[in-house]
Amino acid sequence: MEEFNIFNLLIILAGAWVGGAAAKKLGYPAILGELVIGIILGPAVLGMLETSEMISILAEVGIILLMVYIGMEINFRDLGKASWPGLLAAIGGFVVPFGLGYYTIILFDGTQMAALFVAIAVGVTSLATKSRILVDLKLLNTRIAYVLMAGALISDTLALIIFAGLMSFVDVGNIDTLGLTWVAGKAILFFIFTAVGGIYLLPLLGKTLSRAKIKDRTLHFTLILIIVFGFAELAELAGLHSILGAFMAGLFIRDGVFNRQISKEINDIFHDVSIGFLAPIFFVSAGFNVTLDIFQTDLWMLIAVTLVAMIGKIGGTALFYLPSGYGWREGLTVGTGMNGRGAVEIIIAGIGLEMGIISAEIFSILVFMAIFTTLTVPVFLTWTTKWLKNRGELIHQESRKGFLILGANPLGIHLAKHLAKENDVTLVDSNRDMVELAKNEGLNAIFGNILKEETMEQAHAIDKGTFIALTANSEINLLAAQLANDSFYIPKKIVLMDPKESGAGVDLLDRIDASSMFAAKTKLDPWTYKLSSNSAAEHEILIEEEMSTRQWIKEQKKQQKDFLPILIVNPEGHKRPFHFHDTISPGEKIIYLQ
Repeated sequence: MEEFNIFNLLIILAGAWVGGAAAKKLGYPAILGELVIGIILGPAVLGMLETSEMISILAEVGIILLMVYIGMEINFRDLGKASWPGLLAAIGGFVVPFGLGYYTIILFDGTQMAALFVAIAVGVTSLATKSRILVDLKLLNTRIAYVLMAGALISDTLALIIFAGLMSFVDVGNIDTLGLTWVAGKAILFFIFTAVGGIYLLPLLGKTLSRAKIKDRTLHFTLILIIVFGFAELAELAGLHSILGAFMAGLFIRDGVFNRQISKEINDIFHDVSIGFLAPIFFVSAGFNVTLDIFQTDLWMLIAVTLVAMIGKIGGTALFYLPSGYGWREGLTVGTGMNGRGAVEIIIAGIGLEMGIISAEIFSILVFMAIFTTLTVPVFLTWTTKWLKNRGELIHQESRKGFLILGANPLGIHLAKHLAKENDVTLVDSNRDMVELAKNEGLNAIFGNILKEETMEQAHAIDKGTFIALTANSEINLLAAQLANDSFYIPKKIVLMDPKESGAGVDLLDRIDASSMFAAKTKLDPWTYKLSSNSAAEHEILIEEEMSTRQWIKEQKKQQKDFLPILIVNPEGHKRPFHFHDTISPGEKIIYLQ
């Protein structure tokens, strides 16, 4: 029996990897591939695998750790970036499909409890789905991206709160005022205890470890696991589900508890252990419970649930978005982005199935609804964002503003002087003379070692939106960009790469989602010499058709060899650094040195 379970686990993990990789290749979240693999390998199609006690335990641990990771990924500072429109989108995108989903199941003679579970499931949205698509469509710096992220965070948190209330009701079993008051009281006490522990006790633990200079990553991981399962047990004692405790633990662990570098490493560990190992077991095994009979017996219910999920999410978001003042077209675009479902929906549906609240047929409907709605997101979001762009209504905005530039050399100073006219710019250099030179030019400059967190903190790196590494040493540039990414979460990293740098450096750029400065490997010294000797001339060129920065460089190299593009200027006069991961639009200008 044990060998059979181990073999099952081997097949599940291998299948999850294949299915997840295929889904990501097509531009979809891995869980869709994992669910499909579970359906294929399970009783519904091939009948190769079925759930066992060992698989069930690993799957349960998997969803607990996944909820911790989801909690860690939620940054309440992000909610403020688009607070009002994000709140409107979240409410409209949750309440309307919630109501439609509930009455759809009632219409098909389902129970009230089953209808509530379906309502929650159609109300949630998938953060992972949008994150990937926003990157692919180059929309991360647009207003709709922040609204989408804020809307997803709020709607998923709202879904879990309603889920908590529903679990309390299930615990009572009938409508009893005294019983309902008791379980409501237990739920409130749970949130009070976890809030007190998260706000006061966990930071105290972090400070104690910091004062003792304990930086053992394994010890921190073990302590966090104890905290997580402690919170999960508190949720169970309160008559809620363990995933609520895990989610709350993730929320409080995310920021300000442990050393920033340790926190980032622990976050990566939870990502790898949950998404890379245990969570796929849950999603693949969830596919074992899917039945294809619904396409014959409950096809109309499947169609109805899928339609109300899509119409309710898109229409509800657009309708509630109107008071934001940003227009119904932007509301419709946000709605198409929020239409995908994901991890939280499948987890809630799986719990409902396990507790006997929903049937295998309704569970199957929710799984296929999640698959169908998520498949529409890249298609609909591409259409609607192009529509907004063509009308000039796609608004760009930065969440974290300002530039942190490593290298107070003549080129760094020249770039900083351009950017400082409308941005907060800080230069950092380990050469005191260079720092003084920058200060004499009226720039904010700091002396220090950029590879030390204290220097980054002194430069207020946590508030900066872009990090530019502009020294002649590619290795230092890459290490500094990695620190900016891992410890200070600076969203945009632009790194100068020397022509002598091997391919390994480019690989590191991809790993930290960084871009190469000037969109090509560039030797720094000739340009610093030209600028310091006043022999560099600055030119502008107007762009008439859309092209990538790399394409522009290739075209220019056919006409001239000695040039260095440094900035892109949009029609409103706003400047941004010229780098590899960028597109130049018609009407924009390029400033280059020659």
